[in-house]
Amino acid sequence: MFDSPDYPKSLSEDQFELWMEQGRSSPLSYAYLLIIWNELDQEYFPVFAEERNAIEEYGKYGISVDNQVLVAAYDLYSQTRVA
Repeated sequence: MFDSPDYPKSLSEDQFELWMEQGRSSPLSYAYLLIIWNELDQEYFPVFAEERNAIEEYGKYGISVDNQVLVAAYDLYSQTRVA
């Protein structure tokens, strides 16, 4: 997933599914999974959010803020990508 010139390392489906499950099984009421690319570490990491406005805190897709780029956001329960 997300293998492109902008993100030279792909994210495995297994890792993605693990993050989805972690978000759904958390005792906190998370609703969204944000996939973030760290430009310095060249790694993806998850951010779990309770509210949709957290997506806006990371800025627009593909725009670097503090060497972190929001790659995608997903609804944890429907597993659909959030625009």
